[in-house]
Amino acid sequence: MNPPILERDPSDPQKEKKEGINPVLKLVLELGPLLVFFFANARGEWLTQKFPVLAEFGGPIFVATGLFMAATAVALIASWLLTRTLPIMPMVSGVVVFIFGALTLYLQDDIFIKMKPTIVNTLFGGVLLGGLFFGKSLLGYVFDSAFRLDAEGWKKLTFRWGLFFLFLALVNEVVWRNFSTDAWVTFKVWGIMPITLLFTFSQMPLILRHSLDDKASGEEKAGK
Repeated sequence: MNPPILERDPSDPQKEKKEGINPVLKLVLELGPLLVFFFANARGEWLTQKFPVLAEFGGPIFVATGLFMAATAVALIASWLLTRTLPIMPMVSGVVVFIFGALTLYLQDDIFIKMKPTIVNTLFGGVLLGGLFFGKSLLGYVFDSAFRLDAEGWKKLTFRWGLFFLFLALVNEVVWRNFSTDAWVTFKVWGIMPITLLFTFSQMPLILRHSLDDKASGEEKAGK
């Protein structure tokens, strides 16, 4: 049987065996395109001097957009080569990057690439909260390799992350509409990540309360 193109359901016992990837490498693949975007925007003029062909894109933000699209494609291809599957959330984000990036370059209007995080985060938040409405805790697709939680734990964590994604969408709208392009790029790369890490760490008490590994360990101790 041929392996699925998209990553397996978190409950599939074949997922961990077939789709495992080094966590550090996974982080590089997810953050790499953002770092390329930040560097290209900050050093856009230098890049066009070194590589005149990039001047065809336009100013620094447009050079950064083009390289962001290329880096996103490379990250998805690398993920496919390593696991023979495509991660769902990065793939969705990548599709939005390609669509809004293409509009940005074609129309020479950076509003489209600035709106991309709003669209992606709203989509993720809506999908997570909508999944709960139909009884599905979809966050397992993201964190199942890191945590093993009971059903109630996944439900609560999915709800919180759904709201958090909507919060990120709102923050992006506030920043790009009220600050310069350089300030928006800096916040997108160096502001969103600390906020996300802080939120993630704040969920550890919930994760520990509902961890199946902890419960299994407690049951083993009780049985001795």
